[in-house]
Amino acid sequence: MEGEELIELKFRLADGTDIGPSKYSPNTTVGSLKEKILAHWPIDKENGPKTVHDVKIINAGKILENNNTLAESRLPVGELPGGVITMHIVVRLPISDKNSEKLQDVFPKKSRCSCSIL
Repeated sequence: MEGEELIELKFRLADGTDIGPSKYSPNTTVGSLKEKILAHWPIDKENGPKTVHDVKIINAGKILENNNTLAESRLPVGELPGGVITMHIVVRLPISDKNSEKLQDVFPKKSRCSCSIL
């Protein structure tokens, strides 16, 4: 891939710390970026993602889709050639069984009513 301009990215976590910056090919998929984020997740951070499905990457206010490449996901507004692009990371934490039980108490399943109209 001679002549291909690499894209320099850093990933900003919710607490303001960063992973990166690192350079990536425009053909890199968002899904593979998520795998790299998991591999480089800071050990000292609580509530880290367990799988790529727990991670959302946001660029310019848009959630990036796993199967899109960086080239397809880039928004040229505000990007400077040779500059580092900051993408934000949101971790979706799994709902524990206790939380789902509480939700069912608050929002019980609808039951069928066998009412007659008078």
